[in-house]
Amino acid sequence: MSSEIPTLRWGIIATGLISSWFVEDLVLERSDAKAKHIVQSVGSSSLEKGKAFVEKHLPGHSPTIYGSYAEVYNDPNVDAVYIGTPHAFHKQNCLDAINAGKNVLCEKAFTITAKEAREVFDAAKAKGVFVMEAMWTRFFPLTRSLLNVLHNEKQIGEIHRVFCDFAMNMNIASLGPDSRLKNPALGAGSLLDIGVYSLTFTILGLDPGVGEKAEKPKIAATQTLSDDIDIATSALLLYPSGKQGILTASTQVKTPPAFCRIEGSEGYVLIEGIATSVPGCFTVYSSKASGEGWTESATPGLKAKKYDFERPGKGFYYEADAVALDIKAGRKESEIMPWAETVRVMEIMDEIRRQGGARFPQDDQ
Repeated sequence: MSSEIPTLRWGIIATGLISSWFVEDLVLERSDAKAKHIVQSVGSSSLEKGKAFVEKHLPGHSPTIYGSYAEVYNDPNVDAVYIGTPHAFHKQNCLDAINAGKNVLCEKAFTITAKEAREVFDAAKAKGVFVMEAMWTRFFPLTRSLLNVLHNEKQIGEIHRVFCDFAMNMNIASLGPDSRLKNPALGAGSLLDIGVYSLTFTILGLDPGVGEKAEKPKIAATQTLSDDIDIATSALLLYPSGKQGILTASTQVKTPPAFCRIEGSEGYVLIEGIATSVPGCFTVYSSKASGEGWTESATPGLKAKKYDFERPGKGFYYEADAVALDIKAGRKESEIMPWAETVRVMEIMDEIRRQGGARFPQDDQ
C-alpha cells in the first residue's frame, strides 16, 4: 500500500447493524484502496455493547471503547466521526461532533427534515469542518459509470422518464412501538429508510446536476399510513424540461431484482441488484450501439450491453475513501454529495410527506 495515500482515524458512533457493515468494510484489505482507514474508537450506550461489537466485527483490531458518544467526540486521536444512529438522533449527534471540531460522515437519511440539515451545515461552516451525508450508493463505481453512460456518452439519447422502486417486506406490524421502524419520533417509515434510494436513482437518472445545479421538479405524492407511519410511498417528479420521474417505496412487499428503468429517446437502461441500495449491474438497450460488447436483445431495433460490477465486502469503503481524500485536500464538502444536494433531497422528501401525510415531531420544531 502506497505511503502517499491518506490515513483517516475514525470514531464510530453507535454499534448497530449499519455501523457493523461500515467498520467491516473500513478494515477490509483492498488492492485498490484510495486511503488507509483506522477504527480509532467506538462509542456505544454501554462498554459491554462496545466490547461485543469490537469482538464480533473488528477481530484483530484494538480501538478504544467508550461507554458514551461524547468521549468519541473529544478523543484527540479521532480525525472523523461516523454516525450510525437512527435518523432522529442525527442532528444532535452531528452538532455535538462538529462542536468538538470533528469531521463528520453521517448516515442517510441525513436528518428528519431539510431544516435540521441546514442547521447542521451552518454549524459545520462556522466551525470549518468537513461534513457529508453517507449516501454510499452514489459513490459506487457502478453509479459513477451509469451517470457517464447516461449523461456524457448519452447511450440512450435524451432522458425522458425514470421508474424506480425500493420495497422490503419488514413485517412492521410485528414490531414493538419503540422500534426505529415503527416509532414516528425516530423517523420511521418507508420514505426516509428506503425510499431515499428510489429518489436518488430517479433524480440522478433524469438530471446530471446536483445541488443548486439541478432542475427543480414539481411533486405529486401519496402515502399509505399505518399507525402514523408510511408503509408505502409513491411520488411523481415533474421537471420543467418535461421529464418525469416515478419513485416508489414500500415496507410490505419486496422489489424484484430489476428495480429501476431509465428511458431515453434511443433506448433504455435497466438497473438490477439484491436491493436498490446495492445495485450489482445495469444493462443498456440502445439503437445507437457502437463499439465492442454489444449483443442482440429481445427488443427489436435495440442492442444490449451489460455492465457488471463486483466488489469485496459491502462497498462502504468507496464513500470512506472519498471522505479521506476530501479531508486531505482541505475540502469541507463533497463534490459528489455536497451540502446543497443533501438539502435538496430532504426538501423533496419533506414535500412528499406533506402531501402524503406522514409527520414527525420534528416537523413542528
